[in-house]
Amino acid sequence: MDKINENVNWKSITPGGDIYEGGSSRHFLTGDWRNKKPVYIQSKCKQCLLCYPVCPDSSIPLEGGKRFEFDFDHCKGCGICAKVCPFGAIQMIKEGEENE
Repeated sequence: MDKINENVNWKSITPGGDIYEGGSSRHFLTGDWRNKKPVYIQSKCKQCLLCYPVCPDSSIPLEGGKRFEFDFDHCKGCGICAKVCPFGAIQMIKEGEENE
């Protein structure tokens, strides 16, 4: 099954918490669950990477030992990354606030 819609029977949906194959979470965009959104302030970031291992959604991409902007397709806005950042390089804002 590709997408849930009004024609899908609940019995054909994978029960929550059941994992049928590795890496399948990439197929489900869960970022729209957020109420709050992390904002990455690159000028304050010291690339200590303390935020990376604590992200429960693997929403902080790394490449070449450096972090980049959040993967907002999967980030649920829990704020753990902002809590652990000792440099204030991540701030939480209300979702949609950046456009106001």
